[in-house]
Amino acid sequence: MAFLRNPLAWYARYVEEIYDTPRTPASAVGSAGHYALEHFYSGVPKELAIARGLEYLRAIADFEINFGKAKSMRAQKEKRKLMEIEYLRAIGYYLARPPRHTVLGVEVKGVVEVTGLSLPLKAVSDLVVASKLEEGAVDIVDHKFVAAFSKGGAVKTLFIIQAIFNYYTVRELFNKPVRQFIVYECKKTKNADSSPQMRRYAIDFKEHAEDFNVFHRLLEEATAEIMRARTYLPNPSDMFEGDHSFELYRLGLIGEE
Repeated sequence: MAFLRNPLAWYARYVEEIYDTPRTPASAVGSAGHYALEHFYSGVPKELAIARGLEYLRAIADFEINFGKAKSMRAQKEKRKLMEIEYLRAIGYYLARPPRHTVLGVEVKGVVEVTGLSLPLKAVSDLVVASKLEEGAVDIVDHKFVAAFSKGGAVKTLFIIQAIFNYYTVRELFNKPVRQFIVYECKKTKNADSSPQMRRYAIDFKEHAEDFNVFHRLLEEATAEIMRARTYLPNPSDMFEGDHSFELYRLGLIGEE
């Protein structure tokens, strides 16, 4: 997805290994939430898991965060306070009634070869759990802390592509059938109508055979595109890395391959 969105930013990070793009405050808060849930589902008590997530957030250096219009030290300090408030509110919403699973793996990382694909696939699964739909199978769980719930639900393209990456790694690592990819979205701001702060989306792999075909075609064609001699161009309209990628291009820091 990074390659499709912004080829030059992708090349700088994943080929040249230049990791110089500051993360957004929202990204830092989301990472802290993931860190807390990693500990919670590993058996750490709720309050301690929350504290570890807060420690993680506080350990992120200022230079690693894109503070936007908050340029002064005072403004950045206030922004960090707001980040901590947002984190504590969001993780509180999630852990008020946390989804219960028989957890088989936490932060499961894998790189696997897949028949028909030129390159191996890499994925990180937040949780691998015993499936409630099929005995002997496993489900994959992904957590997202969001400003607004996703449109499209379980059929959202990004969810499906992420799901298939995780399907192949988990199938290989656990040697079990993989039945579902479950996404829990936790909304970080309080709903004015007091509706639930959490939404659950489930992708049943048995219902997405055609999506696997499209996934294979997309990866093979993206691989062919990456391998050809080409000039990596920026995407100034990329809301995440548009300005940074254009600055790399302007300075000529990333050349032709």
